[in-house]
Amino acid sequence: VAKDLGLPLTALIERGVRIVSEGRTQYFALHGKTGHLVTAGRIDREQLCESVQQCVLRCELIVEGEM
Repeated sequence: VAKDLGLPLTALIERGVRIVSEGRTQYFALHGKTGHLVTAGRIDREQLCESVQQCVLRCELIVEGEM
């Protein structure tokens, strides 16, 4: 994420960058030492999408500060 935004890793922290998933469960997070987008835990596709063939999890990247 840091690389895609063209920011050093420290700038992610300074700008309050965070990942927000739909609903109450947060499926994704930013790795603090690398700035990579990672899964926040195990994701159970069968539980989330049941019989749907294409399973999509949406998330938003929030930046608190000017870009």
